[in-house]
Amino acid sequence: ADESTLDSVWVNDHIGFPQGDWHNEYGIPDAMGNIIDPYAAMTFLGAVTSRVGFGSAVIVGPYRPPLPTAKWLQSIQVLSNNRMMFGVGPGYLAEEFIALGVKRSERGKLTDELLDLLYEAFNEETVDCNGQALELKPRPKRPPFLIGGGPQIAIPRAVKRGDGWMPVSVSPGDLKPMVADFNSQTAAAGRRPLQVVAMKTLPLDNLSEAVDLAVAYRDAGATCLVHTQHYDTPDQYRKFVDIVCEEIQPVVS
Repeated sequence: ADESTLDSVWVNDHIGFPQGDWHNEYGIPDAMGNIIDPYAAMTFLGAVTSRVGFGSAVIVGPYRPPLPTAKWLQSIQVLSNNRMMFGVGPGYLAEEFIALGVKRSERGKLTDELLDLLYEAFNEETVDCNGQALELKPRPKRPPFLIGGGPQIAIPRAVKRGDGWMPVSVSPGDLKPMVADFNSQTAAAGRRPLQVVAMKTLPLDNLSEAVDLAVAYRDAGATCLVHTQHYDTPDQYRKFVDIVCEEIQPVVS
């Protein structure tokens, strides 16, 4: 990835899935339960690359305490020379919330509290947690906060607390009016236009269709398109990177 023309690479977040048959109402692929912790993965990416940006798409904010999360993000920014993008959402998988002892019904509130503390950690001299003020050093540049989730909740959250919105598998036709609404709410709040980082699996086995879909996302208002795809080996990953860089990126750039 660092040797390619990719702008960024992205990691996901899951703790684990139940064994055997379980109520997989979202149809999550089994492979998504066999992934590395995103903070560890981004630390590794920061160490083994020097150019390419990287981000989380998305970290589930309520899964981890806010203060250690702030320290993780600050550390990754320092080690990577400020190349990280922080995609964060409230989460959805009931089984993981149960296992963590976190109330799923409070996930929105917990996500907002996390974002508020992160702003404090990156912008202020001290952070106040549970009545105790702490200095968090080193204090690098704050990464962009990209808010994941459906438009009804994620867009207002992004306008108030973020730097962009990360829609997942929304078709270009559906995305275009959502982006218009996002931009309208952003302008009404007195903010400059924010990022729209769309995530979608492009059909790389049909290049013409993949290119057309990527162009459609660009025309719908996506400022960045993240191709999401499972791979089994480094060689397979390199093949996907080559296709994106050689066949798709030049058309939409």
